[in-house]
Amino acid sequence: MIVAAVPVKDVVNAKQRLMRVLDGRERRELARAMLIDVLQALGGAALDHVWVVTREPEVAGLARSLGAEPVAEPDNRGHTAAVATAQAEAVRQGATAFLTIPGDVPCVSATEIRALVEALKAPPAVAFTPSRSGLGTNGVVLAPPSAMRLRFGEPSFDGHVVAARALQLSVSIVRLPGLGLDVDDPEDLAMLLAEGAHTESHRLLTGWKIADRLAATGAVTRR
Repeated sequence: MIVAAVPVKDVVNAKQRLMRVLDGRERRELARAMLIDVLQALGGAALDHVWVVTREPEVAGLARSLGAEPVAEPDNRGHTAAVATAQAEAVRQGATAFLTIPGDVPCVSATEIRALVEALKAPPAVAFTPSRSGLGTNGVVLAPPSAMRLRFGEPSFDGHVVAARALQLSVSIVRLPGLGLDVDDPEDLAMLLAEGAHTESHRLLTGWKIADRLAATGAVTRR
């Protein structure tokens, strides 16, 4: 049984680094659209369960509407703690593998998710996908789910690889362009516009004429 978990923190105050180009309502709508894109990709990846770890009723309702299962988090303790909650639940339910990706990688595809899962070697094993910067960890699959503790936040990627090898896990590194693009900064919005035409997030940004806004604010130079 393969379980996937997506931690979703406070969407009301989501994406503060985008304040230069998006107001609070827009940042909230973008966070929601990106989660839709991620859950649709996971839904097409033929996994056994998709969980969304959240304390927000709105997010839980959205998860259910897309076929995912909410996992309640009593407090907004951050990405690492939310993943640990889901990881422990996966162990409790007898999962054979545990996958986690963030909710802000709208360009991820079902094909990429399957590629990450299929990169796993014989357990105990782990497969990682780094962020495009190479600093963050945007995708992890563990077999078994208890194979190692995970700690997120840049620079987590090298730390995860070192820790996994110290535990003598079989380590696979899979670089995936869609999963590697997490949207945090205005520059990431420009990449989403360039590469994510198939996404709900792209439709939203296009409707807001975000390319013009990025150019006008000087956040990204138009080519």
